[in-house]
Amino acid sequence: MVVFPNAKINIGLNIIGKRPDGFHNISSCFYPIGWTDALEVVPAEELVCHVAGIDVPGAEGDNLCLKAYRLLAKDYPLPTVALHLLKALPIGAGLGGGSADATFTLMALNQQFDLKLSEAQLADYARQLGSDCAFFVKNEPVYCYQKGDQFEPIALSLAGKWIVVVNPGIHISTAEAYAGIIAKEPAQDLRQSLIAPIEEWRYNVVNDFEGPLSAKYPAIGQIKNRLYESGALYASMTGSGSTVYGIFDQETDLMNSFVGLKQWHGVLK
Repeated sequence: MVVFPNAKINIGLNIIGKRPDGFHNISSCFYPIGWTDALEVVPAEELVCHVAGIDVPGAEGDNLCLKAYRLLAKDYPLPTVALHLLKALPIGAGLGGGSADATFTLMALNQQFDLKLSEAQLADYARQLGSDCAFFVKNEPVYCYQKGDQFEPIALSLAGKWIVVVNPGIHISTAEAYAGIIAKEPAQDLRQSLIAPIEEWRYNVVNDFEGPLSAKYPAIGQIKNRLYESGALYASMTGSGSTVYGIFDQETDLMNSFVGLKQWHGVLK
């Protein structure tokens, strides 16, 4: 079985306060995009995960796809499998690629071995792997809150808009991103801000990580400015960085504007 774990972007990201468990409460809109990894699950004599494409740092035991398998295997008698991951989504880039890989592993195992897990059950397993993992079960736009693991529907559609995603190759850890943050309530509820026309989002829809990280890594701000200069309706850093995206009314070719940087473009659904 082959599946294609996709990335997501954050449209707005407010860091509201620190929790007793050490995490932070946030508010954000998660929106899926079509940039993907590829993951194949095949029966095998021993459990293994082969990674090609972008190198995934860390010990084998930290591999989220293997963690997803082992999490399900505690409750279900799964056959051993080989996981073949073709990694295209940048690491530590704010796109949720690792979270998508983990959740798509859960869903592929559920389908391939007919475990009959519901979406709610899959989401419960996914939350044990990472705060944003559960998003990828339904994989549709949501308003998220608490640790980023609780969702409610949001009436937001960017279907037909063109998106350009640019990654400057800067790996930013979660700890580094939060080091420059002073948590606070946003001036306006994000859901209210997103009701406004997209051209007005640049004034009120803010990623709290972006200011401190742009000051430390000027390339982030430079990419954002270039996207606006090229006609973006809205541009922002996503997640805890360092990827920046721009949303356009129509197809836009900016390949020559970001030579040497990893980028992707496509139509939003």
